[in-house]
Amino acid sequence: MGRPRNFDADTVVDRAMEAFWTHGYANTSPAQLADATGIGKGSLYNTFGSKRELFDLCIARYDRMGTEFVNEVLSQPGTTKERLRAWMRLIVDSDLARPVRRGCLVANTAMELGGHDPEATKAVTAAATHMVEAFAARIEQGQRDGDVRAEVDARAYGEYLMNAVGGLRITAKVSDTETMYRIVDTTLSTL
Repeated sequence: MGRPRNFDADTVVDRAMEAFWTHGYANTSPAQLADATGIGKGSLYNTFGSKRELFDLCIARYDRMGTEFVNEVLSQPGTTKERLRAWMRLIVDSDLARPVRRGCLVANTAMELGGHDPEATKAVTAAATHMVEAFAARIEQGQRDGDVRAEVDARAYGEYLMNAVGGLRITAKVSDTETMYRIVDTTLSTL
């Protein structure tokens, strides 16, 4: 009979996610994961199977958290443009406030593993799809409310915003607030 766990698995996933987000998948060592999570490598791998399985859980958690967050912000009162601007500025502010500018875990994973790692590509695609769906739903609401033109293709515009946000998260690694806000405003000027 194995020893009972003396840690919360969700907390471990959160801490591992922070490590992967900061260092990337390949550059996060088992020792860094043990240090970040506060549990030994043996316990870590006995619970989660492998570094890759833990990473997959981290990406899924990041996706869920991001989807919940965007839906929460977009559902608040205001026009579609105001809500999209508020959300984009929140992520810019969050990225720029960190001592290490990490950008987006999903975008980072797309750059590191996308295209040559089928499972990572699938996870990145799923996360992007959830964001596109949130954007499209808010645009459709704006069309019903009369603050978005009826001829706007909500899905296509959602895809455009997802692409713009991916670029925004990368640019935030090296840019300043004024530039980032200008990019947000320019992006939304087409809505």
